[in-house]
Amino acid sequence: MTLTIRRIRNDFTAEISGVDITKPILDATFAEIRAALDEYSVLVFRDQKFDDDAQTAFSLRFGSLETTISANAGGGTHIADISNVDPATDEIIPVEGWRSKYNSGNEMWHTDSSFKPVPALASLLSGREVPPEGAETEFTSMRTAYDALPDDHKARLEGLIAIHDFSYSRGLVDPALMDDKQRAAVPPVRQAVVRTNPANGRKGFYSGSHASEIVGWPVDEGRAFLKDLVNRAVKPERVYAHKWQQYDLVIWDNRCVLHRGRPCDKSKHRRVMHRTTVAGDGPTA
Repeated sequence: MTLTIRRIRNDFTAEISGVDITKPILDATFAEIRAALDEYSVLVFRDQKFDDDAQTAFSLRFGSLETTISANAGGGTHIADISNVDPATDEIIPVEGWRSKYNSGNEMWHTDSSFKPVPALASLLSGREVPPEGAETEFTSMRTAYDALPDDHKARLEGLIAIHDFSYSRGLVDPALMDDKQRAAVPPVRQAVVRTNPANGRKGFYSGSHASEIVGWPVDEGRAFLKDLVNRAVKPERVYAHKWQQYDLVIWDNRCVLHRGRPCDKSKHRRVMHRTTVAGDGPTA
């Protein structure tokens, strides 16, 4: 089969077919996929029956992989377990427990690893078991939203630095969700508010739930400004909601895409998702 790229949402999402990425692929084929990520920002692949080794091998084609933070399930590995199933018991975790509440932070609009000194390039999420309803992942483009800003608003963004803080975003779920040791493991970092893709020169703003304030601004004013950027991006007509099928793989560019998970009946339906994250370039500020 020949690799086919089909636009499925506005200017930032495409479905790629005609290739089995669970097996080694030609350099020329990977180059098409890599170029498509720069062009579209979100790539959807159907029926890719990954195990962790194959997902890791394919992810490494994009660059070095991040290790997960210690608070995550499987902390310190290349595979982030974004699931409601305990791998030790193969049972659904209690919905009222700490792990379920911690994972609910993924239901806020965010970009992965913006709270790290060197933020992520891309995430690759594999749907191993998916609920029959709910649990969509929504995406929107900060690049598209940036393009729609008035010129004076774009000018105001230039040179701004934001503080990104994982404990701040998880504190929005529950101030007691992380202890002192967990907070110390992910100290706040500085990130540029405007980022440029070096492959094509396209700019986008960089915000999300981890963005806690703007350097040199009153805290409340900075938070309101960063929240306004997110609100501009997540207008319904700009959002792609991915309805998962088993063995889907979705790749997104964390430099310019916000995403969030949507709720499902977590006490009833199993959801097993494994994510690898490609390290980016930085620091950005």
